[in-house]
Amino acid sequence: MSVRQVEVAEAIRLRDTGFTVVDVREPVEWNSGHIPGAVHIPLGELPSRLATDLPDHAAGVLLHCRSGARSRRAAEFMAASGYTGVVNYGGLLTDWQAAGGAWEEPAHALTPDQERRYARQLVLPEVGPDGQRRLLEARVLLLGAGGLGSPVALYLAAAGVGTLGVVDADAVDESNLQRQVIHRTADIGASKVESAARALAGLNPDVQVVKRAVGLNSGNADDLLDGWDVVIDGSDNLETRYALNDAAVRRRVPVVHGSVYRWEGVVTTFVPVDGPCYRCLHPTMPPAELFESCEVAGVLGVLPGIVGTLQATEAIKLILGAGRTLVGRLLTIDARDMTLNEVALARDPACPACGGAARATAPPM
Repeated sequence: MSVRQVEVAEAIRLRDTGFTVVDVREPVEWNSGHIPGAVHIPLGELPSRLATDLPDHAAGVLLHCRSGARSRRAAEFMAASGYTGVVNYGGLLTDWQAAGGAWEEPAHALTPDQERRYARQLVLPEVGPDGQRRLLEARVLLLGAGGLGSPVALYLAAAGVGTLGVVDADAVDESNLQRQVIHRTADIGASKVESAARALAGLNPDVQVVKRAVGLNSGNADDLLDGWDVVIDGSDNLETRYALNDAAVRRRVPVVHGSVYRWEGVVTTFVPVDGPCYRCLHPTMPPAELFESCEVAGVLGVLPGIVGTLQATEAIKLILGAGRTLVGRLLTIDARDMTLNEVALARDPACPACGGAARATAPPM
């Protein structure tokens, strides 16, 4: 079907007088620069996106690619689909720029290497170049480089989270290797933060690892949380969890909490003021004899991988501002029956940490 073809001057005029510009190039091309306000629909996605992205069949639409060939095919497809206002710019995009056509490039463009590495994420509408830059600029603190921290660290590094802090005072033990997949047999005896840093450096050179070979407690929690966007709670003792919660409430830092026990796991996200905190669920620390560690109770090796991957997903959503997080919801997992259940959580007005105005000092244990 014949479609109207225009040269650069007419194309610029149509864009400036209200035609919707549709760019059918691939994401890597789009990321290098594009016409402001253009709708980006790669040629292969056009059939599935026309109804939602371009619902008005009579509206003026100016299609373009790099040289006019792909956009001509797109224009002919649209015309055959009943679109009556379709026009194709048949010239080069370099001619558009040379003629003074509107053009914009990202302030901090991704490198070609980054475009290739994150290609499968970049095509997601919730990510794109802007979202990927947010990930690269994000700072996430991992409390623990063990069963939960291992998958979280690996997946956040793979996703391109630019700075990962790793807090862990322990050394790698042979018994860790059944579930702490960031470490290797050759790492036995080494500091967990050093072992984790080596693995992350080999996975993604974009990622900077900040190593803190200490345990978090009420005395250093505020300092350790300073400057981080999100904290991942992969701790395995109650004192650390309460100290983390109280500091996070004071500093208004979101915490993605996870825990595992035998075949069961839980995940939730605490965003201070926007939802409940850990003390809303458990106001005071229970007696130590009521808490069994994995060393005593045991844990299925794959379970921390499931829970940690969900924690990584929550962190990415917080950074991107995408989707619905687990704020106000507790997700429980029973791997024996492979069941997932959700429990609603509410903020406690009488919470000793976040009830009313968040307190400036840590509440009593």
